[in-house]
Amino acid sequence: MTDQTRPLSDSELPTFDRPVEIIENPYANANRNYTTQTHLFNEAIINKYNRSGPRYTSYPTALEFVPIADGMEARVLAEKDPRVPVSLYFHIPFCRHLCYYCGCNKIITKKNSDSGDYLEYLFSEIRHKRSLMQGDPIVEQVHFGGGTPTFLTDDELVKLWNFLQTQFTFSDKPTADYSIEIDPRELRPTTLEILRGLGFNRVSFGVQDLQEKVQIAVNRVQSEEMIQGVMTEARRLGFHSINIDLIYGLPHQTVDSMRNTVERIIDISPDRLSVFNYAHLPERFKGQRQINEADLPSPADKLTMLGNTIHALTDAGYQYIGIDHFAKPDDELAIAQREGKLHRNFQGYTTHGNCDLLGFGVSSISQIGLHILQNPTDLNDYQNLINAGKLPAVKVISARLPDLLRRYVIMNLLCHDYIDFKDVNARFSIDPMTYFIDEIRQLGEMQADKLVDMDAKGIRVLPKGRLLGRNVAMVFDTYLASKEGNRFSKVI
Repeated sequence: MTDQTRPLSDSELPTFDRPVEIIENPYANANRNYTTQTHLFNEAIINKYNRSGPRYTSYPTALEFVPIADGMEARVLAEKDPRVPVSLYFHIPFCRHLCYYCGCNKIITKKNSDSGDYLEYLFSEIRHKRSLMQGDPIVEQVHFGGGTPTFLTDDELVKLWNFLQTQFTFSDKPTADYSIEIDPRELRPTTLEILRGLGFNRVSFGVQDLQEKVQIAVNRVQSEEMIQGVMTEARRLGFHSINIDLIYGLPHQTVDSMRNTVERIIDISPDRLSVFNYAHLPERFKGQRQINEADLPSPADKLTMLGNTIHALTDAGYQYIGIDHFAKPDDELAIAQREGKLHRNFQGYTTHGNCDLLGFGVSSISQIGLHILQNPTDLNDYQNLINAGKLPAVKVISARLPDLLRRYVIMNLLCHDYIDFKDVNARFSIDPMTYFIDEIRQLGEMQADKLVDMDAKGIRVLPKGRLLGRNVAMVFDTYLASKEGNRFSKVI
């Protein structure tokens, strides 16, 4: 019997309470030069460890969802600690155009009435959930995702935002984060101005690639002039942070064309960048069947694209945050990482990991205390539950006490490249070197390859291992061994 599977003694059980605030944060490292940490790009090492694994937006991961029991969502909402602030997520599942690379659960439509009807379902869900919650938790973060949230008309965006103000109290602190994903092709002349006037302070939009041939192949054609215009207008209006998404590995991309795209994006100068690996899985995602596999770059070229992109961004001063994400050093995300305050959840890397996450709409996910709940991924199923006056969650993960310990370890490794044994002992009343003896042994090969360093103080991911942080995290995942590798994306 391994340490991972044996029963825990009373002295080894992690504490149930939320982690206490520690004055001296062991994960703060303001002197670390994060902008040079990824220059040790080693193709042989990446190929050696490049296996499929979760992205760890939660632990346990979404593969551990089970059907929810009747009445459980109501109990979770009623027992939510009102002192814990909240992050609100709204899933808008509509798009006017199908991007062939995308694996999202979207509804392709051109009927504005569909989005108007959808708003009424959102309002019903919001009212129902809010009626069960105690007190008046403060909203510190809001994100509109999708799909294409700007599929909603300007009037509908205003209507939704104003309704939220009747249900929740919003923080007016400078650190409050109110963001929305946009499609530059779907913006009306006044949309950005209206969003900024409502209080949105961060915007994200997908570029993916600037080459027209690539854009045509993935059915997302948008000129560089359009993208530059959106950036200029967002900056004029005072959005605090602007994110751009890129994808490497798309059809017709070459090493040179990707290098050119990255150089032009650096000139546009977004505050944050997400650089994703395209995973071609046409058997799972219908849209990808429109892509000719023969047009895709080779795995070797993809790896070269990644290496060139990392070098270009870090040379330009961007800080590598982790798992595909980069930010300028003065961006809140980069500052939070250096101060040891970065978190990771279903919204990705975030500065508001102290919040309970409340998700609304089809396929949305909530994370409240020990529980992760998901709404139906089918719009008709979602609407039928709302029409029946029921709460919409259909799946749940309820973390066990040992899960909280492993979640803490995994998230600190992915956010701060470090796990401090003294800190873990103080928070969870265990001896980490004894409890994780099997995991420490498994990391021996990575230590020999200088990806990690381990001693009596803790485990640190070294610069050479930062791109493979997910591999380090996987060692601590007790659920992973029973999962099929092809259900995950590859690390690179």
